[in-house]
Formats: sequence, C-alpha cells, structure tokens
Amino acid sequence: MTSHQRKTGRRRALIGGLSALGVTAAAVVAGTLLAPAGAEGAPTAAWPQARGSAPVASTIEVSGTYDGRLKRFHGTGALGSDGQDESQKPVFVLEDGAVLKNVILGTPAADGVHCLGSCTLQNVWWENVGEDAATFKGTSAKSVYTVYGGGAKGASDKVFQFNGAGKLVVTKFQVSDFGKLVRSCGNCKKQYARTIILNDIDVTAPGKSIVGVNANYGDTAALRNVRIHGDAKEKIEPCTRFTGNSTGKEPKATGTGPDGTTCRYSAGDLSYR
Repeated sequence: MTSHQRKTGRRRALIGGLSALGVTAAAVVAGTLLAPAGAEGAPTAAWPQARGSAPVASTIEVSGTYDGRLKRFHGTGALGSDGQDESQKPVFVLEDGAVLKNVILGTPAADGVHCLGSCTLQNVWWENVGEDAATFKGTSAKSVYTVYGGGAKGASDKVFQFNGAGKLVVTKFQVSDFGKLVRSCGNCKKQYARTIILNDIDVTAPGKSIVGVNANYGDTAALRNVRIHGDAKEKIEPCTRFTGNSTGKEPKATGTGPDGTTCRYSAGDLSYR
C-alpha cells in the first residue's frame, strides 16, 4: 500500500468515526484546521486572535456557508445589547443546512446565533455571551445541529438553548464562567424529544450545569470525554433532569446524575483537573 493510500484510509476512518457523532466531513476538512479542545493531560486550546472588527447593525442571514475569517462580529444599534432580554434578535440567523465558521462574537453579542434547521457552527467563539450563544429552532426530528470546535465565556444563563426538534452534537468545545452549557427548553409552547451528545468538552468553573434535559418528553443527553477544571468540590452538575411543560411555567428539577436513560454517562466519562 502506498503512503498516499494509507493517509487516505486514516482520513476516511476519522471522518467515519466523527460522522457517528453527527460531525460532517465538511466540518473536518473545510476551513481552518481545528485543534482539540484539550487532549488528555493538556491545557485547553488557545483562544484565537481576532483579525479585524465587523460591527453588525442588523441580523446577518446565512444560507450556504459563511466564513467570518476570524473577524470579531459585535452588535451595534438595535443589536447593541448583551443583557438577558428575551426579545433580542440574533447577530446571525442560519437557514436549514447553513454553515457558519471562523467567527468570533464580541461584546455586545445580542442573542448570538439562531439556527432555523440543521446547521453547523465550526470554530465559532463567543467572548462574552449575551442572552444565549446559540439557539436551535428546527422543527424536524431529522434536524442535526453540529457545534465543532470553538468556545464561550461569560454566559450568565445558557450557552446553547435547544428549543427545536432533532439532535445537537457538541464536539471539541470549551466553556468557562457560565450558567448552563446546554438546556433543552423546559417550557416552550411546542415540545419535542431532543437528543444531545457532548464529546471532548472542556468545562471551567464557575458554572452551574453542563446539560439540562426534560425526562418527561424523552430527552437524552450523552456525555463523553468531559474535562472539568477548577471545580475541586464538584459543584457543577453534569446532567440535570427536569419535568418540562408547554405552558410557560418554570420547570421543576427532578434529579441529577447518570440514570442510564435520560442522563447517559458514567463516572469514567468525566475527569476533574
């Protein structure tokens, strides 16, 4: 076998393995090369330096692929807020199948990114999360939302808000100073059974919860290779189960920790640094 054939075989094997987690081949080979969130025993990947600034006064609509070339995008005018107002508009809105890559969202970030269907967020970084970093809103059970690489800081509440249907896969991501990394909507008017997969994640305290899911709607959350930094007392909850509703009431937490059904992980899937 030639050297070229061996390299091609290894690349196909890598892409095949990532596809099982919902990561597309395009997310692996397109755009800039992504470093891992944090290999075993290694620190998390360095945050990128912004290559210029891009003020955004009205939401940027994306269909196809949008490459931000690592510019810092920040809201201005109507998007000039980084508070928790639920009525804020996003900096980017992605149509079904769109790809957003190599973007840094600065301050203010308004309501970050909205995905209206399946989408890929590749190498996207939030320097200071506003209302939410990204909201996933597709209505098809076949929707797949892929977050590959990147990171988020300063989320007083949620980083990823999962309002729609389908599957969310977050791989090689880092988060610090946050409320919740992922939350399946607990009180949306329309509820779905949602699937969440978190793999190769670096979590740095302070933080409250890595993932929150609605057990009564059939949600599942799988955690693999999650490294938790600066949480010696293990106060960050890896997975919290809720009883969700469609009435708008605040949902009640019903339990935490692995249960083999809703929260799918074992002690070996988490490490504390």
